[in-house]
Amino acid sequence: MPANGPALVDLRQVSLTYRVGKEETLALADATLSIAKGEFIAVVGPSGCGKSTLMKLVTGLLPPSSGEVHVRGEKVVRPIKGVGMAFQNPTLMPWRTTRDNILLPLEIVAPHKQQFRRKRAEYAARAERLLASVGLGGFGDKYPWQLSGGMQQRSNLCRALIHEPEIMMLDEPFGALDAFTREELWGIMQ
Repeated sequence: MPANGPALVDLRQVSLTYRVGKEETLALADATLSIAKGEFIAVVGPSGCGKSTLMKLVTGLLPPSSGEVHVRGEKVVRPIKGVGMAFQNPTLMPWRTTRDNILLPLEIVAPHKQQFRRKRAEYAARAERLLASVGLGGFGDKYPWQLSGGMQQRSNLCRALIHEPEIMMLDEPFGALDAFTREELWGIMQ
């Protein structure tokens, strides 16, 4: 059990093997890890060592081949709620404005999706505040193709934060950014 209290995330001897036809690829082997609420954990390793796989297991996007994943004391058997994810490359939908891309989690994640229409103006204001906090005030009506790569990544981070998730999973979201922007965004994330 983590020193900061009961585990929010708990992996117990988790392994994952990808199977395609007769080929098998071991992506993660015997991972055991506990993370308490409020803890910040960095998983570091070379490309292909299972970092992204670990994120998919914790969030329930993939089931483990063996072992167990628990979040909030419950075994993960399907995608979990209360998670924000930001990936190395921005995954913005080109047909949606920056604001509408950021609002997407509120449209699909409970309990927000039930109240999205009624609270749309409130949620849009929240998105605008997030955009302003990352230096993109006034860019909510722009489409992803109208933004630089760094601006797209900032928008991607806003989308991961908009629903105020209990768990934040970051898969090298600052990797493609210049050092100044990376440092600035780290400060915002903290």
